[in-house]
Amino acid sequence: MYDVKEKLREVLATLPQGVRLVAISKYHPADYLMAAYEEGQRVFGESHEQEIRQKHEVLPKDIEWHFIGHLQTNKVKYIVPYITMIEAVDSLKLLREIQKQAAKVGRVVQVLLELHIAEEATKYGLTLDACRELLAGGEWRAMPNVQICGLMMMASNTDDEQQIASEFQAAADFFDEVKTQYFPDDPSFCERSWGMSDDYPIAVRHRSTMVRIGTMIFGPRVY
Repeated sequence: MYDVKEKLREVLATLPQGVRLVAISKYHPADYLMAAYEEGQRVFGESHEQEIRQKHEVLPKDIEWHFIGHLQTNKVKYIVPYITMIEAVDSLKLLREIQKQAAKVGRVVQVLLELHIAEEATKYGLTLDACRELLAGGEWRAMPNVQICGLMMMASNTDDEQQIASEFQAAADFFDEVKTQYFPDDPSFCERSWGMSDDYPIAVRHRSTMVRIGTMIFGPRVY
């Protein structure tokens, strides 16, 4: 078996205090996740509703599941009973659906607002202006079952480290703007989820608090 435990230890050794690892476990078998769990990892990221449900049923119940992919509103009801955080909220419509479904099961679901900063049309997310508009609208304030905990984004898929750094910096600056304007007295609005296997050292230098790493820990995906 691929040595998940050793790879996990190597990655954790590179993370400074205050930066949490979300182990991206999509397309990897449950025994790989269990190996990471035995090493102390508790936060796992998945992007398919069916796969995350299957893993949730067979793995320990103290795992903190993060949904990291593009989430369709019709799938929300399936994951809300056990998901801890939905990392990629990219519309008010999705936020409303999370509130509706979380209220039904009496849970508070943590969310991150996904920003589209990268220069790639294929990426999902809110532009900075769209995010400002969503927050200024204020409807989220009347959603007791949704807790906005911060922002997430993906940098451009490029070898240009300066471009990647500037995108992470733009996200960090925007976090400060939003924190000051909307969440000044809310300690739970503190997460900056950016950085993946290829670029997380740059993300950490630009104030990331959560990095999403999969391949470096679990190896090539098992489809």
